[in-house]
Amino acid sequence: MTAPTTTPAATAPTLSAAAAAPTSPAGTPPASDAPASPNALVDPALHADGDPFAVWRWMRAHAPVRRHEAGELPAFWSLTRHEDIRAVYRDPAVFSSARGVLLRPAALGDDPGGGTTLALTDPPRHKQLRGIVADWFTARSVRSLEEPMRAATRAILARAVEQGECDLVHDVAGRLSIYVIGHIMGVPEEDHESLFAWTDEAFAAGLSLASSPRLMGYFIDLMNRRTADPTDDLTSMLVCGLIDDEPLTEYEIVLNCENLVGATENGRLALAGGVQALLDHPDQLRRLRGDRSLMPSAIEEVLRWTSSATHSMRTATRPVDIHGRHVEAGDRVVLWVPSGNRDEAVFDDPDRFDITRTPNRHLAFGGGEHFCIGSTLARAQMRILYTELLDLDARIDRTGPAHPVHSIAVRGPETLPVRLTPR
Repeated sequence: MTAPTTTPAATAPTLSAAAAAPTSPAGTPPASDAPASPNALVDPALHADGDPFAVWRWMRAHAPVRRHEAGELPAFWSLTRHEDIRAVYRDPAVFSSARGVLLRPAALGDDPGGGTTLALTDPPRHKQLRGIVADWFTARSVRSLEEPMRAATRAILARAVEQGECDLVHDVAGRLSIYVIGHIMGVPEEDHESLFAWTDEAFAAGLSLASSPRLMGYFIDLMNRRTADPTDDLTSMLVCGLIDDEPLTEYEIVLNCENLVGATENGRLALAGGVQALLDHPDQLRRLRGDRSLMPSAIEEVLRWTSSATHSMRTATRPVDIHGRHVEAGDRVVLWVPSGNRDEAVFDDPDRFDITRTPNRHLAFGGGEHFCIGSTLARAQMRILYTELLDLDARIDRTGPAHPVHSIAVRGPETLPVRLTPR
């Protein structure tokens, strides 16, 4: 499969010359043997209590490009195969992020951050904006953060051991994610708990962080302080950054702060989801405990397995054919990332959690221009947390079932109750 290419004006570009999926005379793929209606993919209950992987498996085989008609959500196209998702990620000229990257109720219109934040800009502005903050996410910068991350992880785990029973999502993964991004953004250590409380409240309610007046007020104040007295932190970089010799507006600065903090939801779900996967697969946990050289491949498998971003959306900028289905300019195209990460055409035995899996060409960090800027940091957080847990002189026992989040945007455990018992 190749990325879309420009063709004569009378012909739409095409993602693939492969034969279209089998369709009925009306052009709709047959669904009589589907495990559940593909329309259920927009129901959070399917992702929390059902089996979306069975639906995606059927769609990859029978309806890899499927149109969903408008309801509360606008009409959109679903893509479920690895090669198609990857191709869309790699072609921002045809598949734009500027109108939003998540499905929103039609009544709300396009995302108000469109064209403003890292997640919601297209080239060339995306690259320019990325360049302002990129230094904080290089391998060198992440190495300099490892000791603070390790110290924070040990303090968080010590607190969890003292508690005895804790929620690994909330008390460990959530705190670690916020403490790290807070440190990078220049949030004083004494304010980390407040930042954690505000974001945790918004995540639990399924709300945008922009709807939290305390959080947004805090970042407005932090922006004003850094404008008056810049320091060596990411917020100062946004305040002092220039694009085409023009500074970012206050609106852009605050929304980018919100966007970067909001990304910690995916981070904590992946961190906690990895612990859940290892507890659910004790043979893999024993292998990792006995051979720490497996940590890099284990982290990649955790990323594939957890796929904490359930979907990512793009908007077609011009007509394009995908496997024989005609997508019009302005149509929304939804990429079901967990489906791509279980694609049988790419992964052997994809429904098996295997910490030795290699190669592992997962899509957990997206691709192309929007490849996750925090990928190196995320891997470092995973490595440090899992290493510290393995080194911890305490037993880890589950005290109840993990409850998954009810969402079509993110996936992972909402709660993961455990007991940490000193040996």
